[in-house]
Amino acid sequence: MKSEWTITYQTSEIKVVNTWFNGEFLFVNDELQDRTFGLYQSALAGHLINSKGEREMIKIRLGGAFKIKCYIFIDDKFISMK
Repeated sequence: MKSEWTITYQTSEIKVVNTWFNGEFLFVNDELQDRTFGLYQSALAGHLINSKGEREMIKIRLGGAFKIKCYIFIDDKFISMK
């Protein structure tokens, strides 16, 4: 089973992919920035360049028992996926 979450933050596209057998992936503007293999929960990290040209850190948390949930934090602030 595969799950994907995609959001646009300012001018950057952030995509998180979770698969059962191949692990979890974080892409920023189609560039792979992190990959993990978590059983029950995973953490991914990366960065983006904001509209001011500054580097901002991205943290992704994946977890759940029956349904995987994805939480995105940019510079330690929760970003809601609408």
